[in-house]
Amino acid sequence: MTRHTAYYVKSGRMETALVHRPIAWLVRRGITLNGKSELAVRGRTSGEWRTVPVNPLPLGGHRYLVAPRGTTQWVRNLRAAGGGELRVGRRAEPFTAVEITDEEKPAVLHAYLDRWGREVGRFFDGVGAGSPPEELRRIAPRHPVFRIAPVPA
Repeated sequence: MTRHTAYYVKSGRMETALVHRPIAWLVRRGITLNGKSELAVRGRTSGEWRTVPVNPLPLGGHRYLVAPRGTTQWVRNLRAAGGGELRVGRRAEPFTAVEITDEEKPAVLHAYLDRWGREVGRFFDGVGAGSPPEELRRIAPRHPVFRIAPVPA
């Protein structure tokens, strides 16, 4: 069973202004950097679309969204909505999302850190793609992971 933890690393103003906003601006114009997309999910109380840049991870015939910062607002909204959209430029791909268990996470976290560890490694307590499996299991409860699937047309 997945435990919902209170772990959360808030993004600072400078990071938002210098990193997140420029990446989101590029993705909205169809320029994706290393597979980035913009996650759009309905707010759990407002019902309005909320967006954030994410790194969808293809692995074993599935795609995953990993929350390096922990239980963020997008995680809470996705849990409530059960799905959203991945956007790149004018293309929007609706999807459903299922949160995976802590037992399923180590392989996904390993692949995620292997691909984006330089970018997000600081949120994983020194655990990286080369860390032993027990370390990946230790941090698994702190990082929500969702398996996403396209909504059939």
